[in-house]
Parts: sequence; C-alpha cells; structure tokens
Amino acid sequence: MNVRAQATTGETETDQQNQSTLLPPVDIYEDETGFTLTADLPGVSKERLGVKVNGDNLLIEGDVSVPAPQDMELVYAEILASSYRRSFTLSRELDASKIEANLKDGVLKLRIPKAEEARPRKIEIKVG
Repeated sequence: MNVRAQATTGETETDQQNQSTLLPPVDIYEDETGFTLTADLPGVSKERLGVKVNGDNLLIEGDVSVPAPQDMELVYAEILASSYRRSFTLSRELDASKIEANLKDGVLKLRIPKAEEARPRKIEIKVG
C-alpha cells in the first residue's frame, strides 16, 4: 500500500484543559491515477481545519467546540472542546504538491495523485 496510517495519538487523550484528541475514521481508495482519502470530521469548519504535508508526512488536524445553548448556563461538561489529529506516511510514488482537499458536511475528501512516472501507461506498438 502506498499510503500508511499512523496513529499520532490514542483513540482519546484528555489533557488538563478537558480537551480530547480524537482519531478520525478514514477510508482510502486507490485507482490507477492516485488515492482518495475520506475522513469523518463532524463539527469541524474550514477555518478550523488544517491539512499539511511535510516531506512524506501528511497531517490532518481539526478543532471542534461544543457551543452551549443560548440562555443556558453550563453546569457540567466532560469535553468542552475536542480536536482531531491523524497522520499518514506518503510513498514516493505520490505527488504531494498536487493534493486537493474538499470539506463538505463534516467529511474531508483528499485526492492524492500518483506521480506521472508511477502511473500505468500504454506502450504503443509499431509495425515494421
């Protein structure tokens, strides 16, 4: 497989500020031109989402906060805010400079193309 997932945190970790880090579930599909990765990030807005590539490492991070209803006072909360974090190792066959990202209805879709030299190609046969 050309994309390898790494858990950068546990399923849930809680720090002293009552914030947890969650590992978002992902699906990864491959076709002859590249990979499509979908990650479930409910409650994460575009402004609070980060997708970064550093070398062969792809990092997805997103923050979500749970707003209290208006005219109500928070009496007890186990999670005031949470964040998502997931890391993947990209193979050298992939062209990280051409990754495309789309966020819709809490689902992040990344298209990670294969480099031209890694894509299958048809060889023309000449007669003569």
